[in-house]
Amino acid sequence: MTTGPQLFTGPGDLHLHSNHSDGTEAPARVMRQAHAAGVRTAALTDHDRTTGWHEAGDAAVALGMTFVPGMELSAKHEWRSVHVLGYLFDPADAALSAETDRIRGDRIGRAERIVRSISRDYDLTWDDVLAQTAEDATVGRPHIADALIARGIVRDRTEAFDGILHPREGYYEPHYAPDPLTAVRLITEAGGVAVIAHPVTAGRDRMMPLAFIERLIAAGLGGFEIDHRENTAQGKALLREIAARHDLIVTGSSDYHGAGKPNRPGENTTSDEMIARLIERGTGSAPRYP
Repeated sequence: MTTGPQLFTGPGDLHLHSNHSDGTEAPARVMRQAHAAGVRTAALTDHDRTTGWHEAGDAAVALGMTFVPGMELSAKHEWRSVHVLGYLFDPADAALSAETDRIRGDRIGRAERIVRSISRDYDLTWDDVLAQTAEDATVGRPHIADALIARGIVRDRTEAFDGILHPREGYYEPHYAPDPLTAVRLITEAGGVAVIAHPVTAGRDRMMPLAFIERLIAAGLGGFEIDHRENTAQGKALLREIAARHDLIVTGSSDYHGAGKPNRPGENTTSDEMIARLIERGTGSAPRYP
């Protein structure tokens, strides 16, 4: 059996979701889909949980892929939703585990409140939503969208999020999330590497202020997910400048969710050099090699 980051060959996709959060496929199938697309290093990054690591890692290694354990941690800066990708952290770290437990617990209550509101106007029940949720997965808005699809109320998740689940429709409910500084510190203190996911999806008005980004870097931020289909060209250019100035890790990923989104594995990828830097920096858990 061979090991070591020097053996990377081919592209890496470091942002993939399974049905342990809001993806539609089991972790092993996610790895098979990534492999079929030519990906040779993959990370499972379910929202606020790590329960799919073992299955995904076994499947990746069996396919001859390198597996990087990860997670997408929910955060919030002012009114902005910020997602912080964490890689190679200790999943048993007490502080990080307590925070993800709190996030997931609040998500369930929030989902129930949203469904109660929607049910006043549409034929939708909490049981409909649970029927679209894999065992042990945290119920969230994507599962509500899937229930709306199953009921024939909308055609797909895009229509659900552009319509009924859009804040303007009045069914939106806030949920708990830590600030990004806390998220970065928790991941870093658990031995992981923190990377801001899709940071520039809608121009400078939606982007975190540059002064705050500098604070994140000072707190231990490892890098930015720059090559992502939702990031703007102007935003990518700005972040590349910041990353170069601070010698940060730059990643590219698909943000694959199975049938939940049009994103496809390998549509954006991370270089071997950046993957090696990520693995060298992360100390809380280990990658798995074929």
